[in-house]
Amino acid sequence: MSAPGLALDTRLLGRTDYQATVQAMQDLTQQRSADTPDSLWICEHAPHFTQGLAGKADHLLLPGDIPVVATNRGGQVTYHGPGQVVAYPLLDLQRRGYFVKEYVYRLEEAVIRTLAHFGVTGHRVAGAPGIYVRLDDPTSHAMLPQRPQLREPGSPAPAPDFSGLGKIAALGIKVSRHCTYHGLALNVAMDLEPYSRINPCGYAGLPSVDLSTIGVQTTWDEAAHVLGRQLEIRLAP
Repeated sequence: MSAPGLALDTRLLGRTDYQATVQAMQDLTQQRSADTPDSLWICEHAPHFTQGLAGKADHLLLPGDIPVVATNRGGQVTYHGPGQVVAYPLLDLQRRGYFVKEYVYRLEEAVIRTLAHFGVTGHRVAGAPGIYVRLDDPTSHAMLPQRPQLREPGSPAPAPDFSGLGKIAALGIKVSRHCTYHGLALNVAMDLEPYSRINPCGYAGLPSVDLSTIGVQTTWDEAAHVLGRQLEIRLAP
């Protein structure tokens, strides 16, 4: 018999207001008890930029008519808009039995497996959370030279190298009293122009891509279901 709350309550919410959704996540996190079930909210937002706790104003180049929302997740500035699947896991990490570093790894693995479902190879880049694809050959399984690798203890982290890559999924998480909220965003079929108005995740010139621009034709609903299932699998205790 599983411990209380370990079955993931997955909810496909569709289009939701970003600020109302964040408030609901904060409220749930503050009110949690040891018996509160873990859940996964999957949604889509209207166009807006979000600026994380580490965000610098100079990474917002020309927001124009798109609202900028300050938020309490980690990371820099990113964009949310129609055609993007946003997933918010609301988990008690202590109850699940893993720490934040492994949680991030599991989130990224869920995205990599989701991309594989659509025939695309997702990659990690050393020093830069998120998932990336080769722009010249999104299906290539060849390992990246800039992939995360073992380092000598005490050696400095490598500077991220995005040569030949586009970012297809962004991570921005918050952990409060070992409970998670915020999460990840996978680009499916978007208007990518707003990314040119920012330095995505704080990196000037980093291309942002979606499944449609690399030749994958799917729907928001299909991508949401595949990502949701992968998160259920990868986030298991």
